Amino acid sequence: MSEQVSAHLSQDVSLKNIITNWEIPVLKRTDNIALYLCLSIISQQLSTKVARVISDRFLDLYQGKEPTCELVLNTETDVLRSVGMSMAKANYLHNVCTFFIENRISDTTLHRMKDHEILDLLTRIKGVGNWTVEMLLMFALGREDIFAVDDLGVQQAMIAAYGLPKEPKKILRSEMLRISKAWSPYRTYGCIALWQWKDRKRVD
Repeated sequence: MSEQVSAHLSQDVSLKNIITNWEIPVLKRTDNIALYLCLSIISQQLSTKVARVISDRFLDLYQGKEPTCELVLNTETDVLRSVGMSMAKANYLHNVCTFFIENRISDTTLHRMKDHEILDLLTRIKGVGNWTVEMLLMFALGREDIFAVDDLGVQQAMIAAYGLPKEPKKILRSEMLRISKAWSPYRTYGCIALWQWKDRKRVD
């Protein structure tokens, strides 16, 4: 599988230079997607270190048990705020859990749905945007063909690797989508390669 992905992505000359000697990551499917979404919301706009601290404090509220939607909903907003999250994020967590319960969304249901169906469904939740669902599709549902066009890291990497203009944003997005179309059906791996390359090169 990894050879197939590398061979396909290497047809893009610029990307080929980035993935040379690159170990293709294994995309995993996780359980308790609602919890993954909650942890993603907690981590938004925070450094990795701070996000980990608050996420750990949140999980510690449940004494080692993986919290269900029902448990999170039964946790008062003030208690959620006490572990370091904002009022908005505490409310968003309740929004997620209410939505999953009211719509009877299970992990099995999500794993069976198509990418665009999941995006349309979960972005109906207040506090959940396209980027959050795209990350969920990649790293919780193991989908191989997701392109995060609005991700700042992907944008910065493609500007550097392909010589794309930073402005106007509309043209940048258009060019990114055009280039990434050739990566399909492995666009997720293309994004991961760009993130890792950006970190190595310290591109900004």
